[in-house]
Amino acid sequence: MGEPSAARGFRKHRIVAVAGIPNSCPQALGAMRGLGPGLSAQRLLRLRPRLPTRPRPRRLGGPGATLERAMDELLGRTVPQAPAYELREKTPAPAEAQCADFMRFYGALEGASQRAELLGRLARGFGVDHGQVAEQSAGVLRLGAAVGGAAAGTPFGPGPGVSSLPAPPPREPGALLHAEDRLRYALVPRYRGLFQHISKLEGGVRFLVQLRADLLEAQALKIAEGPHVREMNGVLKNMLSDWFSTGFLNLERVTWHSPCEVLQKISECEAVHPVKNWMDMKRRVSSYRRCYFFSHCSTPGEPLIVLHVALTNEITNNIQTIVKEFCPPETEDKNKIVTAIFYSISLTQQGLQGVELGSFLIKRVVKELQREFPHLETFSSLSPIPGFTKWLLGTLSSQTKELGRNELFTDSECNEISDIIGGPISETLKILLTSNEWVKSEKLVKVLQSPLMRLCAWYLYGEKHRGYALNPVANFHLQNGAVMWRINWLADLSLKGTTSSCGMMVNYRYFLEETGVNSAAYLGAKNIKASEQVLNLVSQFQKLSKL
Repeated sequence: MGEPSAARGFRKHRIVAVAGIPNSCPQALGAMRGLGPGLSAQRLLRLRPRLPTRPRPRRLGGPGATLERAMDELLGRTVPQAPAYELREKTPAPAEAQCADFMRFYGALEGASQRAELLGRLARGFGVDHGQVAEQSAGVLRLGAAVGGAAAGTPFGPGPGVSSLPAPPPREPGALLHAEDRLRYALVPRYRGLFQHISKLEGGVRFLVQLRADLLEAQALKIAEGPHVREMNGVLKNMLSDWFSTGFLNLERVTWHSPCEVLQKISECEAVHPVKNWMDMKRRVSSYRRCYFFSHCSTPGEPLIVLHVALTNEITNNIQTIVKEFCPPETEDKNKIVTAIFYSISLTQQGLQGVELGSFLIKRVVKELQREFPHLETFSSLSPIPGFTKWLLGTLSSQTKELGRNELFTDSECNEISDIIGGPISETLKILLTSNEWVKSEKLVKVLQSPLMRLCAWYLYGEKHRGYALNPVANFHLQNGAVMWRINWLADLSLKGTTSSCGMMVNYRYFLEETGVNSAAYLGAKNIKASEQVLNLVSQFQKLSKL
């Protein structure tokens, strides 16, 4: 089958009519033409693990049992008991059927609320034994005081917080280390054992990734809350971080000849600049473009996180030239490739949120590009600024409510804007900036450029959360050691770009020899490395605007 010449498009990223598809997917082509066994494009990818079918999990505890009782019966049967410390390495693992039973039961639950109920019961009822923790902690404190007193050559005496405990004689440090190991063992929640055993089953790791995605969704919807749920989320995140460390990840490049399933999943999961159709997807993996993803050794070929790169002759200042106006030639002129622009990075598995994949992916891609283009030295992102418009309108609204006026714009700017829009600036801007109509007015674009640029610079550089950049994209690149390089006006004219960031984008530039120092300065001292352009805009904000 030859390479496709055209594609008619997606509808909300689901293919409805295709004139040409990648030549690696004849079975999908036959099904879409009605010649195959009815395989739909939506079924090409399994976003949730396929589990053995089982009747709905009602009435499992006996006639008339409620779903809640069935859940309690299941958890009591499938969550392994923590063996005594002395028997921790001698206790046999639970039968695989028990873990598989949990997976089947969970997979048969209907809707987010039922899954949240089961996860909440698991978190609350099968966590840490706090009595054991208290007992082991007391032992560590006593032995720590004894060993410390002996090491200092002073008579043993009770330390802070242990005055009521009898003083044991000084012992070898080995006794303290043993007690600390017992305490660590006591701090392991019971449900961790369930997760550990599930991970050893076929499809188990994938199941746990989806389970954490459900847990995050339940927390966002506030149908599973509380410290026990947050603790279980943290435990599962740490386990996934170990299982998805770089040693288990494979870097794979996507081309137009990649499997159809891979191309479709990447197009569906593109969160930054949505893919419109097959031809749009083809442009993004053609000449002067690169697309890479990480896959796990247990699921080779399945994207976990995807990075799109444009190979250019300069640091690009708008996304239109990359994803809209680009017509790829047949061959590349390597002499024209001097810059790599990271313009999109998307996580395909929501259960891996918080697992450090993005920074490792960028580092691996940089090395891959340098092997392909030894002369390539300039690396930069072209990043969106999600949340800027929301922050701006929220600040305008609060100032108007508290002060009766806004202090983000100067008086002359307010007058110019009011003359153009014909109304009060705060209310009218709220309507204008939540649509893309304002970019069609040359006068309004001109008068808004200066104030919005300095406000955006302050939002990126000055607005903080616990001392770090409030904007999540900025925080990501600054943690990686990038420099906040340039804010670009009208860089994204899509509806999403104009409504979320007033059409602006930012370049975070990676100076490879400085990323380590910059990252340490940001993470340790919370210092942001920024260019002269950004610092000048911040200075303008401090002179002309007030929060």
